[in-house]
This record gives sequence, structure tokens and C-alpha cells, in this order.
Amino acid sequence: MLPGAALPLPTGGHTIQKGKRASLLDANQIVADEYESIVKKILEREALGSTGIGRGVAVPHTKHPSVDRLVATVAISRQGVDFTSLDGEKVQILFLLISPPDRPTDHLRALEHIARQLHNDTFRRFLKQAENREAILQLLDEADEGQFGD
Repeated sequence: MLPGAALPLPTGGHTIQKGKRASLLDANQIVADEYESIVKKILEREALGSTGIGRGVAVPHTKHPSVDRLVATVAISRQGVDFTSLDGEKVQILFLLISPPDRPTDHLRALEHIARQLHNDTFRRFLKQAENREAILQLLDEADEGQFGD
């Protein structure tokens, strides 16, 4: 697993630990005391239906009062994890999004932006091959600049 978030995420009746908790905490993106509460909200959202959207991608997301702006992170799994995805495929790319409850429009726009970028086969392939945090950040920047087309 490459740098991203560490949250236990529901996957086909299992819970997997992403060794990424520190990256959100160390970056002061979430408050340590709120970690368990955020995990609970994500699990509640997953109980409504898997955020495994297919093509090896999942976008777990929630709204939480402890954040005052959008917080996002990416994790890559080489082996893939069972996420009860819509297409039944294992998930290799996880985008985690946490937003303030009073910013629903921003939350929806971020989800739409993530989904649009991940629709591109070339972008997904390069993300799956990324070797480190810097490579992921560069790919995200290139996607934002439209270098992968539509």
C-alpha cells in the first residue's frame, strides 16, 4: 500500500487495515481524537452501498464535523482488495474523501471530479503503477492539467 489514508474499510464482510492513518494525522488533516468517529461515519456510508465503483476503484467518502475543508487521500493496493465493487473486481485504487457537513456542494463536486479523472483508463493504469507518494502527486497534477484527456 502506498501513502494515503489509514482507515479500516469494509470489504466484502471483512475489514482491512490500511497502514496509512499516520499520513492524515501527521499532515494535521484530521484530529487524532476524531479518528474513530470518522471511521464510524465511513463504515455507516459503506453500509448503504459499496463505494467500489468498478474498474479497480473505490471512493469511500463521508461528511464529518471535525474537518473544516475537504480532506482527501489516495491509497494504492498492488494485490487489490475485495471491496464488494459493482463489477465484482478487486480494488487497487482508493480515494478517501472527508468533507464538512455544511459543504455538500463541494463534497459532490469533489466526488464528480474524482470519478471523471478515474474514468480515464490511462490515468488509472499509471496510478496503479505509481511507486511512491511523489509519483502519485505528479499524476494527480497532470490529471488536473488535462494531460490524460477525457
